[in-house]
Amino acid sequence: MAGYGITRHFVLAAGGTGGHMVPAHALAEELMRRGHRITLITDARGAKIPGLFEGVDVQIMPAGRIAGGPIGWLKAANQILKGRAMAKRLYRSIEPAAVVGFGGYPAFPAVAAAASMGIATAVHEQNAVLGRVNRLLAGKVDAIATAYEQIDRLRPAYARKVELVGNPVRDEVLALREQHFPAMEGNFNLLVTGGSQGASILSAVVPDGLALLPEDTRKRLKVTQQCRAEDIDQVRARYTELGISAELATYLPDMPRILATSHLVIARAGASTIAELTAAGRPAILIPLPSATDDHQTSNAREMVKSGGARMIAQAEFTPERLAKEMVEYGLDEESLAMAAAHARAVGHPDAARDLADLVERIGRTPGMDPLPVEEPQTRAVPNGAFA
Repeated sequence: MAGYGITRHFVLAAGGTGGHMVPAHALAEELMRRGHRITLITDARGAKIPGLFEGVDVQIMPAGRIAGGPIGWLKAANQILKGRAMAKRLYRSIEPAAVVGFGGYPAFPAVAAAASMGIATAVHEQNAVLGRVNRLLAGKVDAIATAYEQIDRLRPAYARKVELVGNPVRDEVLALREQHFPAMEGNFNLLVTGGSQGASILSAVVPDGLALLPEDTRKRLKVTQQCRAEDIDQVRARYTELGISAELATYLPDMPRILATSHLVIARAGASTIAELTAAGRPAILIPLPSATDDHQTSNAREMVKSGGARMIAQAEFTPERLAKEMVEYGLDEESLAMAAAHARAVGHPDAARDLADLVERIGRTPGMDPLPVEEPQTRAVPNGAFA
């Protein structure tokens, strides 16, 4: 692998949602293991996500969201220009070997500034549809790292820049890949999650769908479900009425531990969810979020479904009856679910963080200088466009 023994400084830029921040965090950990220094550029939301980027210098910069008509566009342009100027001042200070964007609005001024200064650049696309920010940057960057072999809305002219690496996941999730599929031992452990904010459609449909399963299956069910705060009491009452054992929460902080014992997952089809399911090897029933930009969650699910590791139900068709039917056809025994888990595992990319780090090192500038001095990491908000 390129770059070992040479300390370099890399900048990662990511919007403040878990889908962008988690793969950026995984890359940061891999690059730091190789002895490199990392600076993160994000927004206020990204800086508040717990458990990510510990020991990393975090720069909070403005980023304009291109929405709201002409007035909104002007405000966004002003914020983008501020962020771009601030990023340039930062880069003159730290002289990064490369700048890597992970999508989200904060990534745009950060990567655009680097490209204009001749700094090596790359973007990583977590979804099976090239996102809006990455589409804007695709012509400027040196490399486009992808999580899927088929990427929609990617111009053929940029195909030479593309490298399939997968979607990096946390080490704790990756460790599950080496474990055997969990034995049922009398229990059927079902995980239901709708992403970081839960999903009301899952709260409305899943309990009633489980009620239609054969009685012997219902008695074995142990459900862990993420719910919105406004839904949780009603969902708890419904499970109690059905006599189904259920643990409900608005946030599941220890997802790797829960995933380790899960036999089946009912979930949205966000990029991080798909990456974790295929890395760990867990079968799923996926309900893509229909309002996702460019319907990218349906595209995300495509490969896993084709492999036999997942089944997909469009939200418009997601009824208790349809859910129960899919579960029964899936097979509710350990052998059938273990086979589906193996299919899910087969399309995973366990070396995504390593391969992405290799790519970043390969395009990155090798400094002809001594390693940069080590400073104490800190988080700094930059008010009124002034670099601190």
